Amino acid sequence: MGKPQHTGLTEAIGLIHDGDMLTFSGFTIWRRPMAAIYELIRQKKKDLHLVEVNGGTHSDLLIGAGCVKVWESCWIGHELYGKIGANLARKAEAGEVVIEDYSHVQILARMVAGSMGLPYLPTYASLGTDMLNPAYDHLGQMGLRDGSHAKIPKLKSQIVDDPFYDSQLLHVPACNPDWCIAHVQMVGEEGTVRIEGQTYSDAEAIKASDKVIVIAEQVVTEEYIRRDPTRNLVPGHQVHYIVELPWAGHPTGCYGQYETDGEFIRDFFNTTRTQEGLDNWVDEWVMGVDDFDAYLQKIGVQRLKTLKANPAFGYSTRVKRGTRS
Repeated sequence: MGKPQHTGLTEAIGLIHDGDMLTFSGFTIWRRPMAAIYELIRQKKKDLHLVEVNGGTHSDLLIGAGCVKVWESCWIGHELYGKIGANLARKAEAGEVVIEDYSHVQILARMVAGSMGLPYLPTYASLGTDMLNPAYDHLGQMGLRDGSHAKIPKLKSQIVDDPFYDSQLLHVPACNPDWCIAHVQMVGEEGTVRIEGQTYSDAEAIKASDKVIVIAEQVVTEEYIRRDPTRNLVPGHQVHYIVELPWAGHPTGCYGQYETDGEFIRDFFNTTRTQEGLDNWVDEWVMGVDDFDAYLQKIGVQRLKTLKANPAFGYSTRVKRGTRS
């Protein structure tokens, strides 16, 4: 593979087709590619198949906007700002989204297997629990495990005898999304990725995916980023497209760059408990602005200044936090 292509957000998201399988960087409300989520909605993508180690504000919004057909994961919510993803719950109750539930360890094992080029991975996770009840294999119940869908395994999981010891194991199938959209602090011009702070399951998600879009707070020279190779996560040959877009994770946080905008997420959670509320929110914050730059202008300079991290500490010294009594 050659060097990654530098492009704009609109052009990168335009490469994603209806029905594609996607996964994302980050964890709950940290380093989610929110600018890409807005653009997916703006381009009216539909029937997307999300597979992620855990959901968050990004996927709850994408589901609420009607872009998603299948969601495979273990949890969705907004951490401290609304524990449950109300949009997923509403869409699932209406039969508009298929949920395939795995435990956290199981879905991580699926991504790890995909990143290693293996067809499955053994685990003890959830043996003896009702999570393995065939009645909860929703893709199977819908007849979608018939082998005609390249990204859907023929089995959700399989209990097998351990060939080495007197026990049983659970085999979970690998996951290989069509796309990983990763939001990171820094990327070299030839694709070397650096993530500051916790890396979560980003390396596995990137390596498991067929194509990777990296949206970076800043693009630097390869000479610079390779001076300290121990700080880099994945090499450039695993990245296909690079988009330089500061603040692309807002309202989720990006360690060392800016804080999670808790007030914004709390307002999103409270406003979008109904479909009408979600539609109005999308009209205002996604369809009501021309692009992400216009979105940032709507957020306002003062708010962004408050969220901006102090480089000496890695976090904002302007955000009001809890006080001791």
